[in-house]
This record gives sequence, C-alpha cells and structure tokens, in this order.
Amino acid sequence: MRFEPISPDLPEVADVLVIGAGASGAVVVSELARRGFSTVCLEQGGWTPRSEFLGASAGWELGSQQTWHPNPNVRQGVSDYPIDVSQSDVNPLMYSGVGGSTILYGAHWTRATPSDFRVYTLDGVADDWPLTYEELAPFYERIDDVMGISGLSDDPAYPDGVRYPLPPLPLGRVGMVAARGMDKLGWHWWPATNAIASRRYRGRESCVRRGTCQTGCPEGAKATTDITHWPDAIADGARLVTGARVRELTTDANGLVDSAIYIDRDGRERRQRAHVVVLAANGIGTPRLLQLSTSARHPNGLANSSGQVGKRLMIHPYASVDGLYAEPLEAWLGPAGQTIISMEFYETDKSRGFVRGGKWHAMPTGGPQGHRSAYAGRPPADQWGTNFHHRISEVGRSFEWGVIAEDLPAESNQVLLANNLTDTDGIPAPKVIYKTSEDTSAKLAFHVNRMREAHLASGAISTSETSLMRDSGYHLLGTARMGDDPASSVVDSYGQSHDVPNLYILDGSTFVTSFGVNPTNTIMALALRGVEHMIKNRAQQKVATHV
Repeated sequence: MRFEPISPDLPEVADVLVIGAGASGAVVVSELARRGFSTVCLEQGGWTPRSEFLGASAGWELGSQQTWHPNPNVRQGVSDYPIDVSQSDVNPLMYSGVGGSTILYGAHWTRATPSDFRVYTLDGVADDWPLTYEELAPFYERIDDVMGISGLSDDPAYPDGVRYPLPPLPLGRVGMVAARGMDKLGWHWWPATNAIASRRYRGRESCVRRGTCQTGCPEGAKATTDITHWPDAIADGARLVTGARVRELTTDANGLVDSAIYIDRDGRERRQRAHVVVLAANGIGTPRLLQLSTSARHPNGLANSSGQVGKRLMIHPYASVDGLYAEPLEAWLGPAGQTIISMEFYETDKSRGFVRGGKWHAMPTGGPQGHRSAYAGRPPADQWGTNFHHRISEVGRSFEWGVIAEDLPAESNQVLLANNLTDTDGIPAPKVIYKTSEDTSAKLAFHVNRMREAHLASGAISTSETSLMRDSGYHLLGTARMGDDPASSVVDSYGQSHDVPNLYILDGSTFVTSFGVNPTNTIMALALRGVEHMIKNRAQQKVATHV
C-alpha cells in the first residue's frame, strides 16, 4: 500500500503519537511536550475560533439547534462521523475538534467520591476500581489549578482538603430559590463547582453570564483545552495535525503498535509512525478504532483478547424536573450549567430498591428557543402554535433540577461497527446498543419524585418532568475498561494495554463504573496520572521497531 509522504515538519517516527485533541489528549500532549518528547497528535476536527461562537449574537438560540447542536447526527459537520443509534435509548453527544467536547460541555466540575471507586466492596455490584480516590486526589488538584475551577471549599459531601483556585460563580435567583427549597426539606446543597472563571485567570476573561456555555464561550471564560493546554503544548514543540481522520492502527512483527493510517482533508491517505501510541478518542471513538484495527495477531480488534473492547458502555441517562414560579428568576442568565448541586441522594440506601444514586444540579432554563426545545423528542404540538405562545409567557420564571444518575455497567450495552453506515471517507461508523436497565429506570423515577418535591418546597406553582432525555449522552464511558486482570479488562490502572504494552488508552472508555457525577475532571486526572507513569517508566517501555 502506498501512502502520501508526511509533512516535512512532522517527525518520521514520533516518540509518542496521540489520537484525539480533546480533554485527555490535551493533557497527555502537554505533559509529553513539556518533558521534551517528540509528540504528534492527530485530530479529525479543527480549531474553532471564538468568532464562530454565536453566544454574543441575536441568532444564538436558532444556531444552537443545528450548527452547534451536540448530537453529531444532527449537526453533521465536516469533521463529524455518523452514529447508528437505532438500538439505543440515548443519543451520544460529542464534538470533533481541538478541545473536543469541552468546546460544548456545560463545564460542570464535580469530583467522584471515595465510595465511587469501591462499588463492589460497598454494594456488591459491578467492580471495584484498581485505584482509590486518595491515589487520584493529587491529580484532581493539579487539573483544577490548570483549568481555573470556580468553587467553594469544604463541601461536607467530600473529604476535607478540597480547595479551588477561584471563588464560586454567583448563585443568582435560580440558585437562591433552589436552595430555599432544599433548606426547607433539610437536604444537602452546595454552591456548584464549575470550570468557568469567576475572575480573570491566566489570560481568560471572567464569566459575563451569557448562559451560552453549551455552544462555545465567546469570552473564553469557560475552560476548554484549546485555550488551557494546547497553546503551551505547541509552544513546547508538540505537533498537532488537524483534519486527520484515523482509519487504522498498525502493528509490527512483535505485535506492538507502530503507526496510524489516517486520511487528511484532501482525501489523501497518510501514515504517521511512532514508538508509543495513546488513544484519547472518547468512549465511542476509541473502541471503534480498536475494532477497525484487525490483523492476524488481533483478529477481534487491537488490544481485545479479553473481549471487552466496546462492551459495558455507560452513558448516564438523564432525567429532570422543571419548576415554574410566579416570581421572576432571570433564568436566561448564565452559567448555563449548574448553580447549586446536591449530593443528598448520592450514596446507596437499599430501602429505595436500587443501589447507588446521583448528583443533582439546578440549572437555568434559558430564553425562548432554549426553553422551548431543550429536550429532543417532544411532539410538535407541545412546542409550537398555542403552546409556544403560552410557554413564552413562562420564560425567565423556571429552572431545572437535573440528575446525573449512576449507570451501572452491562455487557449488552456496547459499541460495535455498523454494517451499513460509513463516514464521508468510507470508514465504518460506530453502532451504539444501549438500553436503560430496570435498576436505572427505578433510580431515575425515584430522583424525579424527589426533584418534584424540591421544586414544590421552593414554591413552584407547577412542575413538568422529563423521565429520560434522549439527547443526553455527553458521558461516554466504560468501553475499554481498566483492571488488574488481563482476562477481564483492556488496560491497567495507568491506561496501559495488557495486550499491546506500547498502546495506552487515556480517555473515558477506561472507566470501571460511571460514578453519579460529570466525568471530565476524572478523565483528565486519570490522563495526567497515566502519562506521568509512562514518563517515569520510559526506560522500561517496550517500543515499536521501525526499519
């Protein structure tokens, strides 16, 4: 097979090749470049200039429903790949580009708890992680500092000693009213922790509360890795190739991964060689690429002797309750993410009929278009005509209690290669099979009932619920799980493949369980821990040979 020659500014053989320039890929590349490693990153998307974000424009709400929709099947951008969701209850959401899904995330920043790493020991379900909260805590702290996290210390739901570099964002009227009900019920709440600057921080502006966080931040107040990590990484010598859609990872005679074959923006097939390869392509992109990379030595996909690649997908199915209030709440003001959180129902109480729980967050409901179409799948009659005019009168007077409910792993929930769907380069697209379990359904129903109680305690005059939001699959976890036993896991606790020792996976696909909180800070902390282990043990690292 003939490949186009690589660009002259790229090394013929990189020390480390990283696939994906999002949350974890940026952490890995920045650490390697800072330490002097020859590092190349392949990213199928491109840079997204702040000038393209519509948050400061009159057309923002309309643009958010297409151009900046988080569902790639709706957005259909040039860098996106389609996903077969015909057998999934939830649509996966993601963004291809420098910064990855941090470009569109809500910047909720909530750590896992110590119990999250010991689910089997405590509750007899799923598996324990091969590391503890205490081992990860120093890496959480370092990521918090780089990302400029705004929060209030000493939340009693967490161990002592958690500190943040910036004070919390204002609670606003939404947060104050939400807290009023929680106080009345005697339930835990705390000012929310967000990856959004409450003050100027390391060149980033402070939040101006536009409430457009989930379609990009025009001010750059939201911590996205295209501004927190990539400028320094490139200054330190990292090479970033955008518009590079990876088709396959190849291996040498010893079974070690030695290169990535990718298609550039002009449709030319290229090959980047490397001694070590890191996958950071998210919980769908990573198993897709591993399954595409078959060979005589790896007939079921690369690094898949355990059969676990693509299995145990966890998405965090999402439920919410909106409360309508007589008083004005200025619910168009940001941040669009959480104002206060609650961990009242996070830990297991078996009297509820299920194990584990979830984190709540109070969120504003936005302006006219955001309020009308926040949830995909509602019948048109509920959105337009008389109902549209009726709902416009409610704008600014409501807020949402939402829950991130822990999604326990099931082998039947998985990522496969689609039989009859490809991306624009002819590469097989992923197919997602995901069904909510009886346990998950019971968990969501419990939380919906409690969130309704919280609204009523706050003085809501009416409530409406979404028992399962279809467009909620931001958290793509568990499809290349970590563990100590190579027979039942894909990588070890540092993300190093059991089968292919010069292949690392440092993204959300390595999660053993999903926790009941937003995962980005855990993904980045694990990536930092993994890359530092790689660097520390570089002398013992097996590497691909290139002749």
